[in-house]
Amino acid sequence: MVVYDVRCSHDHVFEAWFPDSSAFEAQAKKREISCPVCGDVRVERAPMAPNVSTGKGDAARRKELAAHAVRMLTNMQAFIEKNADNVGPRFAEEARKIHYGETSTRNIYGRATDQEAAEMKDEGIEFGEIPWRHRSDA
Repeated sequence: MVVYDVRCSHDHVFEAWFPDSSAFEAQAKKREISCPVCGDVRVERAPMAPNVSTGKGDAARRKELAAHAVRMLTNMQAFIEKNADNVGPRFAEEARKIHYGETSTRNIYGRATDQEAAEMKDEGIEFGEIPWRHRSDA
């Protein structure tokens, strides 16, 4: 397995794992790799520094990676909030209405219980789950 930094045409950089470099090339050519921030499928390998572990600085690297992950989640959350309707705890109900054609198709986000998520999965309703960052007033 190899990990690459990948950049979309909107300059978002994210990490992705591939069996080998040819797998990356094939998936990128078929536009099967999408940016987790904006969904763009026009991607390329981004320059990366080699990862040589000397034991020194590993804690700093982990902290840097954690901060990067938080930034990515924050950007993804902002994109969702800007481009979708917040239906709150009615997520499962609204997703079903959209899935079964009872209401117009639109982007939504909200909350579902584990049971509701399992039921929607059983019904073939496509949805994603992401960790949601709760903003503080501080």
